Amino acid sequence: MGTRKRIGQKLGKETLKIEGRLARWLIAFGVRLLQLWARTLRYEIDDRAGIVGRPVTENCIGALWHNRLLIFPAVLRRFFPQRHGAALISASRDGDLLTDAVQRFGYDVIRGSSSRLGASAILQLTQVLASGRDVVITPDGPLGPAYELGPGIIFLAQKSGAAVLPINLEYSRCWRLKSWDRFIIPQPFAKVRVLVNRPHHVKATTTSEEFESERLALQDAMMELVEMR
Repeated sequence: MGTRKRIGQKLGKETLKIEGRLARWLIAFGVRLLQLWARTLRYEIDDRAGIVGRPVTENCIGALWHNRLLIFPAVLRRFFPQRHGAALISASRDGDLLTDAVQRFGYDVIRGSSSRLGASAILQLTQVLASGRDVVITPDGPLGPAYELGPGIIFLAQKSGAAVLPINLEYSRCWRLKSWDRFIIPQPFAKVRVLVNRPHHVKATTTSEEFESERLALQDAMMELVEMR
């Protein structure tokens, strides 16, 4: 197991050096492998929001913890094929590679940090929401701390007026990486429980204390769904 982790860490560092045609080929191969991997998993849905399979009547801000991100594009395609939108991806070099992968799954991409949303990213995300589409954010990414909700998603919810939809994925069997968030990789043929909490409406605030109260309330709504940390 130690050897596998050392190899994974080495590969993770080397991917930062991969560019151009080779990078695009590896991304295409990785996306195809992920699609095949996701097909081996067994899914069940806990839809507390009552939105799966229903017509879209209200767009939202989907919120998922960073360490559950790997097969989320496949989950979107499986349970929410009628919903379209954009994902917020880090403006880092790693994000360059991830951007191509996300777009291959049919989602648009907006670059920026979920913890420090700049004015440009907030404007773009607000425009996506205003157009009737959804946005997806990992509010503890890209650098953590894990399960600590950054302020950016609160700013976005207040500016756009869109509700936040907390989502979580739980796995019967998985591997954990030695990353800051102990990133989760489901083992083939594992069971995946997709949990969707009720839409969470962020209130307007006028003081830092009120803002922090709203941040903690949304963080708690997301953590309600988390069983495996």
